[in-house]
Amino acid sequence: MSGHSKWATIKHKKGALDKARGKLFAKLIRQIEVAAREGGGDPAANATLRTMVQKARDASVPQATIERAIKRGTGELEGARYEQVSYEGYGPGGVAILVSCLTDNRNRTSAEVRTAFSRHGGSLAEPGAVSWQFQRLGQVRVGRDADEDAVLSAALSAGAQDLADDGDAWLITTQPQDLGSVRDALEAAGFRVDSAEIEFVPQTTVPVEDPQEARRVLRLVEALEDLDDVQEVTANFDVPETLLEELAAE
Repeated sequence: MSGHSKWATIKHKKGALDKARGKLFAKLIRQIEVAAREGGGDPAANATLRTMVQKARDASVPQATIERAIKRGTGELEGARYEQVSYEGYGPGGVAILVSCLTDNRNRTSAEVRTAFSRHGGSLAEPGAVSWQFQRLGQVRVGRDADEDAVLSAALSAGAQDLADDGDAWLITTQPQDLGSVRDALEAAGFRVDSAEIEFVPQTTVPVEDPQEARRVLRLVEALEDLDDVQEVTANFDVPETLLEELAAE
């Protein structure tokens, strides 16, 4: 489990993300609009849209809101036209950071991301400078109360690559195109799927054990995540879980 994933899990447990629910809804709606625009408004024929719709449902986004987002994406309703843009940079201690955005104003987004990096001890990098350290993979989490062998059997039969202990859950790794089929197979077998997302997964990590440096890294990540145009932030820091718990309690 990457340090960034551990940090997100700890924040969820402490309810620290409840206040960001409205912001989460806005991010998910943008993802749905873009997926519908690029692949059509039928989730059955658009795997990306199907994944985004399921993600929105998991977050309790109202069905009517989802349907309006799809219609804006297909042009049936008026709406802003978003484009995908990504940024790469370094945080304190040389931590590699990827920032994925959906924006209707590239200049505004670029300025906001650059400011967040500079204010929190980081720096933007050239495209390709850090992205090679990450791999795009499907990540499915199933409750640890499920039998490991049974979960593994159901997941492998649908094309999963691996299963690992993720603390409170079993973590199943897939290729991005197999995420939906693996999730469907697990649910059909009666397992509770806690989450199923396509994520950037770090191939190497940077140890961060100094509390002050860890605090600076986490503040940078949270500043980036708080930007309206930012959809996903991924970093390859590895902070000890006990230290993450201490920082989350501050």
